Amino acid sequence: MLTVLLLATHVMAVEDFAPRMAALQKFWERLDAIVVTKDFESEKAAGLAEAKKRLDAGAASVDEYNAIYRMLDDLRTSLLAHAAEKPSRVEGMFEEKEDAWPVKSSALELTIGKTDLRMTVKTPKAEWFFAPCDGNDVQLRGKHFSLLAAKIVKCEPFNTGYSAGMTLSFSEFPDAPGLDLRLTANLIGNEIVFEIAAPGDVSNLELILWPKPLATENTDKDFAVIPHMQGMLLPGNWDQSINEADLSNSRSLYMPWWGQIRDGRGVLTILETSDDAGAAYRHPKGGPTTIQPRWHASLGRLNYMRIARYVFDDEATYVTFAKRYRRFVKEGGRFVSLDEKRVRTPNVNEVIGRPVVHLGALYHFVKESALANKEKIEANHSLQTFMELAEQLRQLKASGIDDAYVHLDGWGFYGYDNGHPDVLPVGSEQGGWEGLRRFAATCEELGYLFAVHDQYRDFYKSAVSFDPALATVRPDGSIPMEGTWCGGPQSILSARFAPEYVRRNHDLFAVNGVKVMGAYLDVFSVVPLEESFAPAHPMTRSDCARYRRECFSILRARGYVISSEEPADYLVPWLDLVHHGPYATMPHIGGGGPRGIPVPLFNLVYHDSLLLPWEMGEDGGWGIPKDDSGRLHCLLNAGLPYVGPGADAAAIARVKEACALSQRCATLEMTNHEFLDATWRKQRSTFADGTRVTIDLDAKTHTIEYGMETK
Repeated sequence: MLTVLLLATHVMAVEDFAPRMAALQKFWERLDAIVVTKDFESEKAAGLAEAKKRLDAGAASVDEYNAIYRMLDDLRTSLLAHAAEKPSRVEGMFEEKEDAWPVKSSALELTIGKTDLRMTVKTPKAEWFFAPCDGNDVQLRGKHFSLLAAKIVKCEPFNTGYSAGMTLSFSEFPDAPGLDLRLTANLIGNEIVFEIAAPGDVSNLELILWPKPLATENTDKDFAVIPHMQGMLLPGNWDQSINEADLSNSRSLYMPWWGQIRDGRGVLTILETSDDAGAAYRHPKGGPTTIQPRWHASLGRLNYMRIARYVFDDEATYVTFAKRYRRFVKEGGRFVSLDEKRVRTPNVNEVIGRPVVHLGALYHFVKESALANKEKIEANHSLQTFMELAEQLRQLKASGIDDAYVHLDGWGFYGYDNGHPDVLPVGSEQGGWEGLRRFAATCEELGYLFAVHDQYRDFYKSAVSFDPALATVRPDGSIPMEGTWCGGPQSILSARFAPEYVRRNHDLFAVNGVKVMGAYLDVFSVVPLEESFAPAHPMTRSDCARYRRECFSILRARGYVISSEEPADYLVPWLDLVHHGPYATMPHIGGGGPRGIPVPLFNLVYHDSLLLPWEMGEDGGWGIPKDDSGRLHCLLNAGLPYVGPGADAAAIARVKEACALSQRCATLEMTNHEFLDATWRKQRSTFADGTRVTIDLDAKTHTIEYGMETK
């Protein structure tokens, strides 16, 4: 009986290996799929044959089964070690030469000179030279010095699986005890990513200027491509002096990038960490152009890694630059299309393809205002009641403007740009709460979307809550003050406090029955990010960005259409509309000829993400170069048109044409822009559905060729 039981147990054990042997059989079969080098093919065949024999013999015990598995595992390891294609890291070669540190990859070669840190980059078709270091590389409050002032300078190779590069270390600066800088260059395909880290301890740092500017020439084959406002091209020999230095996300750089082209070869610079970054671009009359990246400290420290990406493109255009930056924004998850925005805020649908109507109720300049009229004193007070403005809208409706976005200035207690952020109750001179309720109701009756102008940055001394403890503080402990605008003396409200003011004021609109559908938070998207050294409430520029975004989010949660002044890159995902995004003009923004050659760089990146209205005059205007037709720029960019009360039939016809184009193309990518002749005056834009708009700024003519319907 015992013998029978043992035999049955043995049979069951053998049978239990059957499904497990099937797994080993599949293991063996798939090993044949591993392609090996030719000189190892015979070893592969022999190994597979031996393994097959062992599999066919089967396994009668766990030990035998495990032995077969280990044999297959060893064979797999051997085959993968001799595979024809294997994982690899980027091949790069770093050297320590007597006079330089070169590193080379398959696409680029970077050399940094030891005596002056001058950088040279070679591409397959071009060679680019950077300026040497100088006495302004590092700037602390009250002093500046060269990177080479460091007593210890070292360079070591730095390689990842995707890059080849080097890290330079600078330490023991005589003028900055504790400062320790690490500069890394990573060669990734046709791009170099430069990183700056400061593990040392200093608290009075202001600026680091590295990498140094690219060397360019003053020829008509050299171009700087700069998103100075909407954008400009700057030929190397341009007969105009242009000097700008500011943080990014400002008029100097709507977007944190720029490019330089020489005879069709180009370099694009992207400031990947842009909150505390900026640039200085200098172009003396006749050229050439130099552009210096600027890394500002954050509350006196370089408290996070700063990163710039340089893209070397041997077939570059301003369009390829813009599209590469668009890719960067998308890959970072920061591109929010208008189609997405109209889903999260359905009221955005009531703005697309509609004209913008800009109205003002009360403008009152106090005598301390720098803009106060000293000659004609009565000009300092201008008033239209809410009911008068409502009647103007009814007349506009009767003249053919069926839908519109209405932006109202000067509704507050003191009037426009006055008393912020304590601007409620609504001004009684304009009509008070009841008048504003009726104005909002009139907009709704006419099918117009009603939005208010609002302000949470300028902090007026006339505000009932004015307190220096709420203002931004400079490094020396002082508080900035000025008195330009209507309300006169003001400081700057720390953005730390702005969200609660926004919530309070717009709760008051709701409590008092004013149906607001949109809000414009003034200057947030044109004034660069600010920091504050207030001991109790310090604020970095990154904090400032977060608080400003929170203000917009509070309003979007109420279903508002969100707008601001101009399109700073970091706020584009939060905004639905900006009131201006035109070109830079000289001698000032409100008039004169163009700075450089106007080109729609911003719209090549963000056209299908943000609504942007344009002036409709025929001879210059705010941000429109003299002699240019704002109407043609509006059409070229498929933008929204402005329209005002009293517009005649011809003006309304032009507005309707622009609205029809915007309705069709506002949510489409601008895929291309081109100049059609050497005058720069004939231009064409193309949109994702194939629609093409061609303008002639001299003849003041245009054609629109609609493409295929895509939606």
